[in-house]
Amino acid sequence: MEGKASLKHVRMAPRKIRVVLDAIRQKPVELALAQLSLSDRRAASVVHKLLASAVANVGQGGDVDTSDLYVSEAWADQGPTLRRFRPRAMGRATRINKKTSHVTLVVSGLE
Repeated sequence: MEGKASLKHVRMAPRKIRVVLDAIRQKPVELALAQLSLSDRRAASVVHKLLASAVANVGQGGDVDTSDLYVSEAWADQGPTLRRFRPRAMGRATRINKKTSHVTLVVSGLE
């Protein structure tokens, strides 16, 4: 029994999301959800909703006990970068890169 959920084009840099994902990887789902709800990082709310979705996807197959589930895989890849320009001195401009992420979570049951 396995559930997967992914979220594309999150307006956050992948390195910021990876810090939160590293904290919950290989942990039971109940503990991970509690840890995410108490975290003060902005990425924690995004990952919390994604983890709840992955748990719901496991439940689609039938009756599943959430106490047997754990976060087996979690990763964040870089998405497309939005390029913006900021005016600088003497008529120049510098580029500002606004990074996006693709986040994926896989929840598995204890066999």
